[in-house]
Amino acid sequence: MKTVRPISRAACLSGIAALVVLVAAALSATPASGGDSATITFTKVFKQSYPEYVEIKISETGAATYDIRQLDEQPAPQPFQVSHALVDKVFQLVAQLHHFEGLDLDVHRRIASLGQKTFRYEKGGEVHETVFNYTLDATATQLLDIFEGLGRQQVDLDNLQRSMRYDRLGVNDALMRIEADYNGKLFPEPERLLPTLDQLAADDKYLDIARQRARSLAGRIRNSRT
Repeated sequence: MKTVRPISRAACLSGIAALVVLVAAALSATPASGGDSATITFTKVFKQSYPEYVEIKISETGAATYDIRQLDEQPAPQPFQVSHALVDKVFQLVAQLHHFEGLDLDVHRRIASLGQKTFRYEKGGEVHETVFNYTLDATATQLLDIFEGLGRQQVDLDNLQRSMRYDRLGVNDALMRIEADYNGKLFPEPERLLPTLDQLAADDKYLDIARQRARSLAGRIRNSRT
C-alpha cells in the first residue's frame, strides 16, 4: 500500500495564499453592480427646422456628448465637459421627476408641433424615459431649458469656430449671434466659450471689430462669475 505523506504547513499556507490571489483577481474582474454611472439623455427631433436632431448625454461624472445635425446626416457624437455644479443641478431635477419612471409630461392638447422631446435615464439595467411635445411641468421645463441651452450654446460655438477657420468675414456675425443669446440668458455655461473668445481677441488676422466684440464679451462673462 502506498504511503500518503502529510501536507506540510508551508505547502498548505502557500496553497491558501494562491487561492486568495485567484479570488481577488476574480472579484476585481467582475464589475460592481452599484458602481455604474447614471446617464441622462435628452433628444429632440424637429423636422424641417435647424437643427432637426439634437441629442445630448450627460453622465454623473460630467463627461458628456452632443450630436446636433440634420436627420439625413450621419450620427457624429462629439465629447464635451459639463461642470459639476450643472451636473448636480440636472440630476437633482431628474430625481424630482422620479427618474422619469411612469412619467407623462405631455399636455395632450391640440397645439402646434414643437418637436418630439425625450428624456431618458439609464443606470445599469435601469432605464426610464418619457416623450412629450409640450409640458407645463415646472421641473421638467427647468430641465428642458438646460438641455436646449446646452444645444444652443454648442451650435453657436461651432458656428464661431467654423467661421474662424473658413469665413473670417463671417466671424463678427457669428459673434453677434452669440452675444444676442448670451444677453437672452440662454447659455447654461457661457464660460465654455472663453477659450475661443480669447483666441479670437488675440489674433490680428481677424477684423478689429470682431476682436473687440470677442474681448468685450469675454470680459462680461468673466465679470458675471465674480
